[in-house]
Amino acid sequence: MGSGYLAVFIGGGLGAALRHGVNRASLAYLGPAFPYGTLSVNVIGGLMMGVLAELFLVKGGGSQDFRLFLTTGVLGGFTTFSAFSLDAALMWQRSDYVALASYIVVSVLLSISALFVGMAAVRGLT
Repeated sequence: MGSGYLAVFIGGGLGAALRHGVNRASLAYLGPAFPYGTLSVNVIGGLMMGVLAELFLVKGGGSQDFRLFLTTGVLGGFTTFSAFSLDAALMWQRSDYVALASYIVVSVLLSISALFVGMAAVRGLT
């Protein structure tokens, strides 16, 4: 197993632990009625992926293993499209179609928008 695999493995564990913390905090503070935790990690993850992609593109630097650690590892473990899909399926099964539609639209639009905001923020700093 190469060092890239190790970087992704360790980063994925850290990202998953962070995601778990966000999910627990959102449940404690906002309750279980809406999947705020999953929405939050996907938007934050989109923002951070935009920041990292632009930094790596503009600034270069960082080994391939480091890039894999942050993007595929940490952010891959932190963001959670499979959890998003499960949350959406549960809303469908509860016949909560308004929440389902808003969750899908808001998740996709905010996550993609956050990625562009992250890229633009880095461009503004350079």
